[in-house]
Amino acid sequence: MTDSAVVLLSGGLDSATVLAEARADGYQCHTLAVDYGQRHRAELDAAQKVSTHLGAASHKVVAVDLRAIGGSALTDDIQVPESGGEGIPVTYVPARNTLLLSLALGYAEVLEARDLFIGVNAVDYSGYPDCRPAFIAAFEDLCQVATRAGIEGQRLSLHTPLIHLSKARIIARGVELGVDYRLTISCYQADERGRACGRCDSCRIRAEGFVAAGIPDPTRYIS
Repeated sequence: MTDSAVVLLSGGLDSATVLAEARADGYQCHTLAVDYGQRHRAELDAAQKVSTHLGAASHKVVAVDLRAIGGSALTDDIQVPESGGEGIPVTYVPARNTLLLSLALGYAEVLEARDLFIGVNAVDYSGYPDCRPAFIAAFEDLCQVATRAGIEGQRLSLHTPLIHLSKARIIARGVELGVDYRLTISCYQADERGRACGRCDSCRIRAEGFVAAGIPDPTRYIS
């Protein structure tokens, strides 16, 4: 019997690669996208396309309005910065990965899946606290004590295959696995057609990754 897994899928480059990795490992993948009120909503359409393209068994979208609490340039009326800086940037969404993983964990229990995948990265990233190995380890420990499956001795595993990879290595691996990066959207302020601004931190990290990997950048830019 093929093991089932829940894969958090944002529609971005990293999560698409993680889905491809999970599929390559033989999992039957159920993808989960979260509509949390993000300004770059085109990524939700991208997530659906990526899920279908990479052969996921199902795709689900769950809505949680994080605009209600704000505090981030992605969910509030705060300008998206177009250059890097010191410290945690304003594009950090408070507790986002905690919330997303909690939803994935609940969905996994419903599906009787014991494996969760998320595309966090602690190398070429913006410095978010919930992308670090310490956070992932703590959440995996939480899975064992916060669920019926865990209490009954069925260990749940949280997989982060990209956490120690550079963006260039992620892209190269994704190409090997057949990821079509034309379908993905990484920009923090992509327009309704999914075209990237080419100026925000996420666009910069993505573009530099393609250059370092020696692979043509298929990103569609606004200008």
